[in-house]
Amino acid sequence: MRLLAVIGALAIILAICAGVYFFGGYYSVSAAEADPPIVKWALTLVRTASIEKHAIYSPPKPIDDPALVKAGARAFAQRGCANCHGGPGVGWAKFSEGLRPDPPDLKDAAKELTAPQIFWVVKNGINMTGMPSFGAIKASDDEIWSIAAFVKQIGSVKPEDYKAWSEAAQ
Repeated sequence: MRLLAVIGALAIILAICAGVYFFGGYYSVSAAEADPPIVKWALTLVRTASIEKHAIYSPPKPIDDPALVKAGARAFAQRGCANCHGGPGVGWAKFSEGLRPDPPDLKDAAKELTAPQIFWVVKNGINMTGMPSFGAIKASDDEIWSIAAFVKQIGSVKPEDYKAWSEAAQ
């Protein structure tokens, strides 16, 4: 019983210290500095859990359909996704270096996320990351699914193919 009281007291002290740290202005919200490791860990954990819980949609057609992937490349280019994430043969825009957290390399993210998870992120965005909600600007679900299809294939798309597909967007 005494052990539980000690654990409870430590939890209360920790909560008070965290409140003072965050609400007292000691935590810097500056994008010029990386988040402390504990904050980065916590935000990553919350983001991952949220995406896993909410990504319940199913693609309306096979996600590896070449026409869908090409349409996704065009939409990816039109919507400016390469500015923050780069693309096959395309570097990130300079301003994206100042985003915190850093935009993910989609070749890596595509290996870790399912197509429904990518769809959910593109449609809804992610607070406090710079990732906008394309659903909020009325991008259609079909367009967002095409972007998800392209992102799932992004690691295997040749730069010359991406250039040809995305030039069709202009």
